[in-house]
Amino acid sequence: MSSVGSYMARHAHALLSSAGHLARAPIATTFTVVVMGLALALPLGLDVLVRNVRTATADFSGALSITVYLKPGVAEARATQLARSTRERPGVAAVELITATQALAQFRAQSGFGDALDALEGNPLPHALVVTPRPANSNPADMESLRRYLATWPEADAVQLDGDWVTRFNAMLALLRQALLVSAGFLAIGVIAVVGNTIRLEIQNRRAEIEVTKLVGGTNGFVRRPFLYTGALYGLLGGLTAWLVIAVTLALVSPAASRLAQSYGSHFVLGGPGARELGVLLGGGALLGWIGSWLAAARHLARIEPGSG
Repeated sequence: MSSVGSYMARHAHALLSSAGHLARAPIATTFTVVVMGLALALPLGLDVLVRNVRTATADFSGALSITVYLKPGVAEARATQLARSTRERPGVAAVELITATQALAQFRAQSGFGDALDALEGNPLPHALVVTPRPANSNPADMESLRRYLATWPEADAVQLDGDWVTRFNAMLALLRQALLVSAGFLAIGVIAVVGNTIRLEIQNRRAEIEVTKLVGGTNGFVRRPFLYTGALYGLLGGLTAWLVIAVTLALVSPAASRLAQSYGSHFVLGGPGARELGVLLGGGALLGWIGSWLAAARHLARIEPGSG
């Protein structure tokens, strides 16, 4: 057998041996996997929540706009020209011109002060431009840049940024994403600790077997290999459990979410983790399990030597 074949055979044997040890202790394996699965499910659940909120609201990018009130006396033709030039500016999705006549008609229809307005000699309302940015340019920096540009117009009397609450909402989502990253980091440390402690106990329970293996010439690397695969399998099963937890949770809450969306005239449907998230979850879980088992094995296997017990 070639060196490559021998190498693969040793690793395959270690993997099968590790799977066999897990299968022979189903209760302990289940408890460890469930704990790891719940730990991994929390950041995944937060990520799914943030993505669904962003999808449902589209970041409220359409609610962001800047209203430019022109000075009294600016001709409607000039207002139309300003609207046309603003539409051609990069980052601007739409510009709506509300003439003074249209504004007065809207105010008359909505305010109920029609008789009082008839007593006015002229129209006190100015022309106004409602500038809506593109979704990609609706971030605070681009919005402020656009506001400053509009405020430099000689014809501009006042420039109002509409949708400050949207900015605050997006800031809250950004904060939630940061919390997700922090929680994922701490929970990853927790997963490593759980696997490390489990492998430590496994090493202690198999101390006699390890001593015999070392007595016949087995190196620390050879003895360590099955424990590394055991940790990776714990992480892999924990990641799969986390995905199942999120899938079951979404299945339970999806009907209520759909009814809520329909009450607002929306066809929004909750989205769950896809193949990419599943791959990251399984790969990340296996990596964390491998790290935890390596740390435990590196520390405790070196202390076990034939006749040391």
